[in-house]
Amino acid sequence: MTHPLDETLTLMARLRERGEEFCVVTVVRTENATSAKAGAKAVVLRDGAIRGFLGGGCVQGAVRRTAASVLADGTPRLIRVKPKDDVAAAVDVDGTELHRSACPSGGTIDLFVEPMRRPPRLLLCGASPVAEALADLARHLGFRVALAALPEDQAGFADVEERTAGFELAPLAVTAEDWIVVSTQGKRDREALGAALASDAAYVAFVGSRRKAETLLAQLRGQGVGEEKLARLKAPAGLDIHGIEPAEIALSILAEIVARRRSGVRPAAAAARGAA
Repeated sequence: MTHPLDETLTLMARLRERGEEFCVVTVVRTENATSAKAGAKAVVLRDGAIRGFLGGGCVQGAVRRTAASVLADGTPRLIRVKPKDDVAAAVDVDGTELHRSACPSGGTIDLFVEPMRRPPRLLLCGASPVAEALADLARHLGFRVALAALPEDQAGFADVEERTAGFELAPLAVTAEDWIVVSTQGKRDREALGAALASDAAYVAFVGSRRKAETLLAQLRGQGVGEEKLARLKAPAGLDIHGIEPAEIALSILAEIVARRRSGVRPAAAAARGAA
């Protein structure tokens, strides 16, 4: 007979293999009568379905609500579910977030809710030396790397996880969670930038001077691209560290992206803050 914990761990491995996002919920402490004990684990799927045993219905509402929030912001949380008559504030005396339980058992349970999200994806448009340096450095920082470049320019990107020939980005299914860097450096700049800004990505950066970016934006504006899309562009890309070499420029760009990610702001809000 398979142990419930083994089933949960097997499910976690399958979900990771398929690239699905979920939360792992672990019982870390119980007090008085509870059906689940410390060490019990469950998985909460994107749709709120709970796989595994954390106890009865007393905790499920709190777990689902917390899991949805944790998946949205990527920050793990410790919560405590207590009998409703014992909850007079949003947090307990030790600072733990509180949730009410209407179950008659009267037990208290502490649960750690941890997000299991896919690594962030960096999409490179173009095959310049800066793009090559970005692809190499991004992998060391835990990013998935995708490439959109002309077929004859892709030889230097053997290790990217996804790629498409040219600058049609539909095959890469771009979402608002992706980070796009356009680094064509003179080779079909407008086409690549237009495709990036037409995508759903909330963050789009351009490797090039501010003057060049303004020229390209004016051309795209003349082609009917709306101001809302144009305003998303961050140009020049990266933090101003006075980088000159491709690796230095790549470092400045990834430093900017990491700073925005670690600020706790999703790409959409981050782009709105820093649009050039």
